[in-house]
Formats: sequence, structure tokens, C-alpha cells
Amino acid sequence: MSQRELTRLEVIQRVKRKTLKQGQAAELLSLSVRQVKRLCKAYQGSGAAGLISKRRGQPSNNRLPEKTINKAQQLLRSRYHDFGPTLATEKLAIEGVSLSVETVRQLLIGEGLWKAKVVRRAVIHQLRERRARCGELVQIDGSPHDWFEGRAPKCTLLVFVDDATSRLMYLQFVAAETTFNYFAGVRSYLTEFGKPLASTATSLVFSE
Repeated sequence: MSQRELTRLEVIQRVKRKTLKQGQAAELLSLSVRQVKRLCKAYQGSGAAGLISKRRGQPSNNRLPEKTINKAQQLLRSRYHDFGPTLATEKLAIEGVSLSVETVRQLLIGEGLWKAKVVRRAVIHQLRERRARCGELVQIDGSPHDWFEGRAPKCTLLVFVDDATSRLMYLQFVAAETTFNYFAGVRSYLTEFGKPLASTATSLVFSE
């Protein structure tokens, strides 16, 4: 017996012993009282065997005809072996075999003609906490754009942003994002805010 059938047996036995009412049994089994009465009658007539599903071992009512499956498999192997599930489903429909995309996908996998794609789990990167005080870390970036809307040549805006407060510490328009222009911007920044403790490609870390 399946776990579900064992549970039914235990509940119906309690009903027969009169330690459980039929309404309570119906609630426990998610059935109607009428169905519980039918189960009690089946148990009284055939014992535990009366609670076993009569459809066990029989094919599902929704099972596709074997002839349809065989035809689909033959067509997939001979004509559509290099097709994906969606396109193969459309081609089979033209051939007179109407199946769902999921059924065709399972048939392709079963025939070794299609490999299920592995869904990659998204990598979640932990956000870095901002620095506690203004001036400890400054993010530097350059943004090329038509800043003057055609009234002047396109240029790049160098921006120094404080990590703790998001305050714009230094901005300058330059012709291009070059090493020389970055050095010139850093020099102006150091003149006003002091010597950095450390530096990276896109940020400056300052001592207290």
C-alpha cells in the first residue's frame, strides 16, 4: 500500500472503532463525508484491500496512444533530430502529430537528441559597506558624452565622488579619458584634500 492508502486505512479503522466521527475523517483525508462512507463500506466488505486504488498498474487516462508516441519518435529520429523542442513540435503538428512542447522535449531527451539546459544559479554579490567618514574613499570615473549638445566638441567629464556621502568632490571636462588627464585631476584633488593612504585603478583611499 502507498503512504496515502495507509493513512486512509488508519483513519477508516478509527471510524470503525468509533473513536473518530465520519465528518472528522473527511476533514483529515480531504474527502467528502459521502466518500468516507464509501470507504467504510469497502473496508467492511474487503478489509484493507478494499482501500487500494482499483486503477493501480493501469495506464493513466491521459496517457498518449502508443501509436502516436511511436510515430513522433520515428519522425524525430529521421527528420527532426537537430531541431529544438519548440520547432520540432511545430513540424510534428504539420505531420499530423499534435503534442505539447514539453512532451516533445521529453521525447527528444529520451532519444538522446536533446540535452536539458542546466539553469545557472544567480550569483549574489554582497554589497560593500560604505566608508564611515567623508574623505576616506573617493571613487573616480570618466564619462564621455556630448555634454554641450552640439555647441562644442564631445568631451569627457572626470568625476571624483566621496564614498561615504556621495558628494561630488571634483569635476572637470577634458578632451579624452587619458592617463595624463587623470593624473592632472588627481593632482588637483591632492592639493585640496591631502595625500592618499592607498590608491587603486578607480578609487583613492585616504588616511584619517
